[in-house]
Amino acid sequence: MPISFEIPERIRQNLQMTEALASGIMRPESRYYDEHEHERPHTFITMTWPIMRDQQKRQLDRLAAQARGEAPEKKREGPGITHLNMVFTFEMLSWGDVGQMLCMPNALLAGAAIEAVGTPEQKERFLRRFAEGDQPVWGAMAMTEPGAGSDTSAIQTTAVLDPQTNEWILNGEKIFCTNGKLALEESNGIVVVWATVDRSAGRAGMKPFVVEAGTPGVTIEKVEIKHGIRASDTASIVLKDARIPYDNLLGSPEVIRRESTAGFKGAMATFDASRPLIAASAIGVGRAAVEFVKEKLAEEGIAIPYGRPRHTLSAVQRDVLEMEAQLRAAWLLTLRAASLLDHGLHNSLEASMAKAKAGKVVTWVTQKAVELLGPRGYSCEWLVEKWMRDAKINDIYEGTGQINTLIVARRILGYSSRELT
Repeated sequence: MPISFEIPERIRQNLQMTEALASGIMRPESRYYDEHEHERPHTFITMTWPIMRDQQKRQLDRLAAQARGEAPEKKREGPGITHLNMVFTFEMLSWGDVGQMLCMPNALLAGAAIEAVGTPEQKERFLRRFAEGDQPVWGAMAMTEPGAGSDTSAIQTTAVLDPQTNEWILNGEKIFCTNGKLALEESNGIVVVWATVDRSAGRAGMKPFVVEAGTPGVTIEKVEIKHGIRASDTASIVLKDARIPYDNLLGSPEVIRRESTAGFKGAMATFDASRPLIAASAIGVGRAAVEFVKEKLAEEGIAIPYGRPRHTLSAVQRDVLEMEAQLRAAWLLTLRAASLLDHGLHNSLEASMAKAKAGKVVTWVTQKAVELLGPRGYSCEWLVEKWMRDAKINDIYEGTGQINTLIVARRILGYSSRELT
């Protein structure tokens, strides 16, 4: 695949608006929403909702045209830029404030799951709500459970079909659901819940269900108090005899036992799209920290001389250069993972590589930033300590660093999950 390091003009234009939002609205309000956890960032939500709605509408129009077999009015040459545009957007908004970025009113992981495994009719039906109306709408995904984190095969939430009403009955508990409260509190919000329709089938029995806000039997039991990304909500959701329409199961209800990971592959297709976005978000936080360190060092007359031999540099200068180099490596991996999707190619390996690298790098970079700035970096006088707290989640959610490293190793070495754990 050819590589170009030029930012496409359409992305460059979008970034100008995104940067203005990140620097003018998000960054100035960053400390406030960190100290007022779960208070909605109203200004950010109000400004981004029309943009997100229009983007979703254009995407739906393209999906509808494809379903009708119609060609676009004007076919662009080369691959698309949808995923590449998203990673640039996530990086910039996370540079502004990652907690507020997560409150962006759109389908997020729910949309990724719907697009990965939903039928054309389901994509139209469920995503349409994010493209219409005047009120913000949120989507979320619920997979993690008290006894099932990285090991998704241990999911206990069940879905049983009631043949008399043709409804699925869901029972179980989901935890650490990003934007779960936002999605379930709004009248048009949705949460994609992963449940098993057949425990004996293992991962093949895993299926995603669209649970709509207001569904009886679905309750928010807890909203977490967190170390970082405090502007966003992270909820625990309990499903007790929650009745879901038959057609709200995404894709096919058939359990294909001959391919024991069929249901699991649907979940992984979701992560293939979302992990580059999380990697980009991590890089945005890391870039904020590095830029701030360089700014404060410059105020003290300490420049970062590029091109000089390392042995002629001070320890601080070498640290800053290493911080930048590691961020750049993670960024290139992220661009690669997103570009593969835009070329219509599989990116499971590259998505995990980007996510593992970015999570590890941003954790180290932000800790190093606090270290270099000393007591003032550790205090709440500056945002550096907040970036350090925000950074760690990138090494945990969407698959921990250890799990993504395992995925990379298995794919490179050709081992199964049973052979390499």
